[in-house]
Amino acid sequence: MFSVSPTGRRTARRATLLSALTVSALVVGACSSTDTAEEPQAGSDFAAVTIDSALGQAVITEKPERIVTLGQGSAETAIALGTVPVGVEEYSWGADDTGYLPWVHDAVTELGAELPQQFTGGTELNIEAVAALEPDLILAPWSGVTQDQFDKLSVFAPVVAYEEKPWTTTWQDQITVIGKAMGEEQKAADEIDKIEDRFADAAAQHPEYSDMSFSYIYNTGPGTLGVFLADEQRVAMVRGLGLQVDPVVNTLDETEGTDSSVIGLENANLLNDSDLIFTFYSDPQNRTDTENQPAYKQIPAVSRGSVVAPTDQSFVTGSSIINPLTVPWALERYVPMIDEAVAKLDAK
Repeated sequence: MFSVSPTGRRTARRATLLSALTVSALVVGACSSTDTAEEPQAGSDFAAVTIDSALGQAVITEKPERIVTLGQGSAETAIALGTVPVGVEEYSWGADDTGYLPWVHDAVTELGAELPQQFTGGTELNIEAVAALEPDLILAPWSGVTQDQFDKLSVFAPVVAYEEKPWTTTWQDQITVIGKAMGEEQKAADEIDKIEDRFADAAAQHPEYSDMSFSYIYNTGPGTLGVFLADEQRVAMVRGLGLQVDPVVNTLDETEGTDSSVIGLENANLLNDSDLIFTFYSDPQNRTDTENQPAYKQIPAVSRGSVVAPTDQSFVTGSSIINPLTVPWALERYVPMIDEAVAKLDAK
């Protein structure tokens, strides 16, 4: 069952929100420090917690009931831990015909709960829309939330951001910190175990994967190529199945804040030892532009067709995020694609 916050708390929060959105930066700092003085709800066994991030602290004194999520993956984890968010950042790329990511839509529908409201996120984050949802916790550990956005959001709710850099939190850390913020640390640990068990089961069914290396690349424009690093979540999804990251990936320098490296196509031979290439395309033109580059075609895995290159936007999104909802949804679709690419390994 999903509880609704008491009327008194919501009324008080509404008053705070209305004033918070009009104060100066100096007053913002004062308000945020004052808000942390609340006492835990009577009868609650929730222990107050302080979570540090690269952008500031989140002081959570009551068990969250009205959660808003930014970025990717946090809504799914919150749902798995027992709370359907009241609001989520809109993510239309990969959404179904209802406007929601299919695994989110399915999970919320199965629970008989109300779908979260959606709002514009990213660089155009609609602060007013978030405020109107009267959140008592904002989750953004795998996001690109900025310092300015963090400061404005923190006026009316604690914000859990990334520990070091945007979009670089590992999936385990994302689930763990969300569990801590929600007072559900054991459930979070259990969900991590379930995910690891799913990966282990899938890998056990395909022992041949352990002898295969791969690189996960993406198109960054004419003449260049992006290579995701080993801890990036979509790479971790493939590693979870037992495949091995090509050792050359660990020698590449990260492009700041991307969990990836950009190399010139003249260096595409760095990928010559990758048995498989994983990639994705944003649209048909993107695919054509990428595959028509001569240096790209000369990568051995590409020339023999040992490429896993999904075009379904929902799948590309679901296989790029590791959490309790995406993993079961993505794995059953991923393995047949991988097997098709593996079958071409001996092609001449």
